[in-house]
Amino acid sequence: MSVYITSTGHYLPGEPIDNDQIEEVLGQINGKPSRLKRRILQSNGIQTRHYAIDQDHNTLISNSEMAARAGQECLDQSYLSARQVKMLSAATSQGDLVLPGFGSMVQAELGLSDIELHTSHGICSSGMMALKAAYTSLKAGEQPNALVIASELASRLFKATRYEAAGDEVDFNAEFLRWMLSDGAGAMLLEARPRGQCFRIDWIRSFSHADAYPVCMSVGLPTSANRLQSWQDFPTYAEAEAAGALLIRQDVRLLENIVKLGVDGCLRLIDEGLIDIPAVDHLLCHYSSHYFRSRIFDMLQQAGAAIPEEKWYTNLYTRGNTGCASIFIMLDEFRRTQDWQAGQTILCMVPESGRFNNVYMQLTVVSEQG
Repeated sequence: MSVYITSTGHYLPGEPIDNDQIEEVLGQINGKPSRLKRRILQSNGIQTRHYAIDQDHNTLISNSEMAARAGQECLDQSYLSARQVKMLSAATSQGDLVLPGFGSMVQAELGLSDIELHTSHGICSSGMMALKAAYTSLKAGEQPNALVIASELASRLFKATRYEAAGDEVDFNAEFLRWMLSDGAGAMLLEARPRGQCFRIDWIRSFSHADAYPVCMSVGLPTSANRLQSWQDFPTYAEAEAAGALLIRQDVRLLENIVKLGVDGCLRLIDEGLIDIPAVDHLLCHYSSHYFRSRIFDMLQQAGAAIPEEKWYTNLYTRGNTGCASIFIMLDEFRRTQDWQAGQTILCMVPESGRFNNVYMQLTVVSEQG
């Protein structure tokens, strides 16, 4: 049985925030402008992004509300109503609540009844894992359709007050992601039949390397390796915060591995016969920084598997890095704005630096008439 992406949607909170406005929203740590911001922004190439908090650090819309708005937009573009949805598969790096699962909160926001529910937790690849769960359910014939939603609200972690609570000095690994991540949500509707001109999912494959590499991106580890290893092990939450255990961190020393492992997975799929490089018409790759785009391209070229740059599509520079929602928002904007034709092949790649889980998907453009 084939599975098709018949509709997409996305939601981005507020107006676009340019590079000069970031600290006006997130705040200056200890009242001082960042010495790292310009350097990191020059590397990642992001020009605008969206935040779900205002300059007073009020949350204007919750993560589950953003997810629901993306899901509703997806349904509004589809042939189905909310009452016809049979499965909801949702993903985020962190929900509004620790418990219950994110999917339950999104279901309630959308008002979906009597559905199969799945929640995927992780970082950038969790959206694709949610998609794989829904794809597998339809492939097995268990459900006729599924709404898949990925949403991120990272800005709440980047308030200046979060860093000030952890002490006077902010280490590079803790500040790095402050200039990389932003907020947004995307959605896809999967059906067991094509609708108009849509995307058939040919396959979804992933390779996790958590057994071979230490944690690269995390929330919950303290600043010092000599301290307790989880924020939950501290006597109080205040002590965990003071130890820096509630800051989001990227171990930049490990980050270069994401390029090698991402390209290795692509080459493995070529060897298995799943990817035919000359047949790829469009490449949608979720990379967090413009720096990594050139590194990925160069490494593929060295391996004799280069995909011409004119086939690459991204909205990173105007939408920012929205984590697990990025590939969903990217595909929705690609569908709305780009020229794609029946018979074309779309390759999607999502490398994740959490503990290096990389996901790949191939789509073929098909029409309802065949």
